[in-house]
Amino acid sequence: MTIHQTVSRTGGGPLVCVIGAGPSGIATIKRLKDYGIAYDCFEASDNAGGNWYFRNPNGMSACYQSLHIDTSKARFAFEDFPVPDKWPDYPHHSEIFAYLNAYLDNFDLRDTIIFNTKVTRAHREADTSWTVETSDGERRRYDILIVANGHHWDPRWPEPTYPGDFAGEQIHAHSYNTPFDPIDMRGKRVLVVGAGNSAMDIASELAQRSIAQSLTVSMRHGVWVFPKYRKGKPSDKAMMPSWVPEKVQRFFYESTFKSEVGAMESYGLPTPDHKPWQAHGSLSTEFLLRAGSGDLKAVSGIERFDGSTIHFKDGHSDEFDVIIWATGYKISFPFFDQPMFNADADNRPPPLFKRMLIPGVSNLIYMGLAQPLPTLVNFAEQQSKLAVAYIKGAYALPTETEMRSAIVADDTFYLSKYYRSPRHTIQLNFYHYKERLEKEIAAGIKRRRRGRAAAAFPNAVAATEAA
Repeated sequence: MTIHQTVSRTGGGPLVCVIGAGPSGIATIKRLKDYGIAYDCFEASDNAGGNWYFRNPNGMSACYQSLHIDTSKARFAFEDFPVPDKWPDYPHHSEIFAYLNAYLDNFDLRDTIIFNTKVTRAHREADTSWTVETSDGERRRYDILIVANGHHWDPRWPEPTYPGDFAGEQIHAHSYNTPFDPIDMRGKRVLVVGAGNSAMDIASELAQRSIAQSLTVSMRHGVWVFPKYRKGKPSDKAMMPSWVPEKVQRFFYESTFKSEVGAMESYGLPTPDHKPWQAHGSLSTEFLLRAGSGDLKAVSGIERFDGSTIHFKDGHSDEFDVIIWATGYKISFPFFDQPMFNADADNRPPPLFKRMLIPGVSNLIYMGLAQPLPTLVNFAEQQSKLAVAYIKGAYALPTETEMRSAIVADDTFYLSKYYRSPRHTIQLNFYHYKERLEKEIAAGIKRRRRGRAAAAFPNAVAATEAA
């Protein structure tokens, strides 16, 4: 096997590998290109778009046919590429996919992506360079690795499994495409397990009387279901500015919610065991309608299986033909063979400064690794500002001790209000994060001007070596 020089290199400076061409990946390479930083971007599929590519041939998209984004178009766009005016408030996945590909073509990024090529191994060598192996049998050497492979593609199944055996069919929500694919749900008794956005979308669709015979949702925790509209406008337009204290925001949102939506019990749903916004928000106007109309019912968590009978912790039991596990996703980096770069068993990624950098590992950057409210699409676009300033040498990191202290402070700020769950390991408020990131970039530029050393990346990687 031969180690090849990066194919996109146009001059001196560090060589960068970017894994993934979803929203985070394409936003990253756009800024790398703008600043003349040489990179290779590997995408396992035949096109960009990642999770928004319905029936993505790489098998990693969680997109289903009826999916609409939960973020309104006003909160969605990249900074330098507005969304079309004709878009509805909550665009369909096909519109988002087209938008991402228009972004790619508008900035002439398509030819800089190596499609149909999966990164199978990324290893940090003793000299700190990265050896990257790909599905085409090639091996390349890089100075910097940027990870943008997404975090909604590796299904998380219940662990440990429940006692007994279920006699019917089972799929994870990741495999759900339509009410007829991969399982024909017509006339079936369906159980959806979970209470997140995908669970509510799928349950609402299948609960129509012309599809499932019955639709039940199993919730371990009662949840607050937020409507997508308030006073005729998308709900996320009512978000308060980031300078408003968290306690004030929570009081306002809780009182507004209770006055406008009311108690969950009014819809036949279980009482939440936490306050609004102590869990990742579940948005669905239709789910409340279906529940209130009796088209679906909610029960507690599963206790055990007995053939087609499922017993629940509230003492209820019923017969089912199909289970759809809408139980979320694991944070996974299957290409890493060094454990320190992977998420742990509790779905927590490595401790990351600004959700990007491991202290002491100067040439590995994670992009888009967050569950930000209200928007994820341009999250990496903000992160790329720090990444490029860092790679170009205009920005200097804090000391490792300072970085670790900042990680603890940020996790306390962003995560302390959420109940402990694998679902809540990467939560944050987008606008708080953006504001803090901008301050950190400015501080890092000042550190650099005061003489703090910038990142030391090798200036070249050998063009060809024998492996």
